[in-house]
Amino acid sequence: MDIPRIFNITESAHRIHNPITPDKLATLGAALRLEAGARVLDLGSGSGEMLCTWARDHGVVGTGVDLSQLFTEQAKRRAVELGVADRVRFIHGDAAGFVAEAPVDVAACVGATWIGGGVAGTLELLGRSLRPGGLFLIGEPYWRQLPPTEAVAQGCLAHAVADFLTLPQLLASFGELGYDVVEMVLADQDGWDRYEAAKWLTMHRWLTANPDDEMAGEVRAQLTSEPVRYATYTREYLGWGVFALMQR
Repeated sequence: MDIPRIFNITESAHRIHNPITPDKLATLGAALRLEAGARVLDLGSGSGEMLCTWARDHGVVGTGVDLSQLFTEQAKRRAVELGVADRVRFIHGDAAGFVAEAPVDVAACVGATWIGGGVAGTLELLGRSLRPGGLFLIGEPYWRQLPPTEAVAQGCLAHAVADFLTLPQLLASFGELGYDVVEMVLADQDGWDRYEAAKWLTMHRWLTANPDDEMAGEVRAQLTSEPVRYATYTREYLGWGVFALMQR
C-alpha cells in the first residue's frame, strides 16, 4: 500500500506537500485559535508538519493517516525531532474511510479530497470523526483566473476547466453544502514556487544517485519539462487554500 513512486521521489525532501509555506501554516494554526489538548485528525497527513508544529506551538494532540510509507516515516521522525512524539501518532494506511476512535475537535483533509471522491464526500467522511461544533479543514485548488482553453487547464494538470472553481465559486459551494466558511489561508506564488521548484533539485540529485533506476527516464522527462510547464500554467492560473468550515 503506497502512493505512486514518482511522488515519493519528487517530494521526498518536502516537509509540506502542498503550496502552504511554514509561515502560512503557523498563521493558520493561530487563526484557528487552537487550545492545548485539542484533538486533531489529519487525513492525508503527508510528512506530518501540520500536526507536529501545531502540537509544539499549541499543544494539540492528534492522529495523521497517509498512504505513503515514506512520508509516514518522515512524520514520525519529525515528531521526535520536535519533541511531540507523545502527543501525535502517524498511521501508514488508506485515509479513505478512516474514522477516529473518539470524536475530534478538528478534522482535516488538506489537499487530498480525492479520498472522499471530492469535497462533499470528504466533508461527509470527516464529519464521522468530528464532534458537534468542531472545525473542518479542507485544502483545495481553485482558479486564480479561468483558463482560456481546455489546453491551458490541462497544462495546470487538470483534466478540464470544470475540474476547479474560482475562489468565489468555491466559497459559495461550501455554503451550498451547508457549511459556514469561518477562516481561510491562501497560498501565494512564493508558496507555489517553494512547493514546485523544490522538486527540481530533489529530482536532479536523485538522478545523479540513481542513473540506472527503472524510474530514471520518467524523472528525467519530468525534470526537463516541469520548470517551463509550471511557470507557464500552474503559477499563473492555479490558486490553493485551506478553508475552515463549520456546519450551519
